[in-house]
Amino acid sequence: MSIKIAVIQFPGANCDLDTIHVLKDVMHIDVDLIWHNYFKESKYDGVILPGGFSFGDYLRGGIIAAHSPAIDEAKIMLKDGRPVIGICNGCQILAEAQFIPGAFLHNESLKFICKWVNLKVENNNTAFSNKMNLGDVLALPIAHAEGRYFVDSIKELEENNQIVFKYSDEEGELTKDANPNGSLGSIAGICNLEQNCVGLMPHPERASEKILSPMGTEHGKLFFNSMLEFIKRKVS
Repeated sequence: MSIKIAVIQFPGANCDLDTIHVLKDVMHIDVDLIWHNYFKESKYDGVILPGGFSFGDYLRGGIIAAHSPAIDEAKIMLKDGRPVIGICNGCQILAEAQFIPGAFLHNESLKFICKWVNLKVENNNTAFSNKMNLGDVLALPIAHAEGRYFVDSIKELEENNQIVFKYSDEEGELTKDANPNGSLGSIAGICNLEQNCVGLMPHPERASEKILSPMGTEHGKLFFNSMLEFIKRKVS
């Protein structure tokens, strides 16, 4: 089975080439880097909106990119059930485009945060978490100034099983100290109702090679392996 993934390039992005490297050189996946104005969804099985500072984060993170022609194409993929993930700034774009519920505010500290954190898996049925186990604790880095998740009703998200990842300590405990940005409910990753679209603030592409991890792990690969598994299940 031939699988082809698109990585969308926005002006100001700085994680697009990192994502291409992981997919192409580490995961050996057929992937294209496509300028946002030229993206057409028809030949792709999945799409990734990478991190960075699209359009300089003018107005607020992700809002300008959310009105890019690429988002109209990604919306077709969303409705078709194909996997869509937004990483960091890509996650902000998904929220602004209303692919996922909620919004991302300035960090509680009002400072840019760049550090490794722990994520607890709360839902392993999504397009990007199905190769994980419930309760797994994964080590990934964050690098954002507007990563504090907010939503009107956490209860509704819980009822719909839309909370995918939460910030935790190494033992999986949801402590205040383990929540780096003050996200409501320690939420670090969220999905749509159909669970084929995930918004994720931490960076799996920066955690997919042992040489890059201070813990010597490669937990980021689980996200991309989950995407491949989801696509295979959808086709079969």
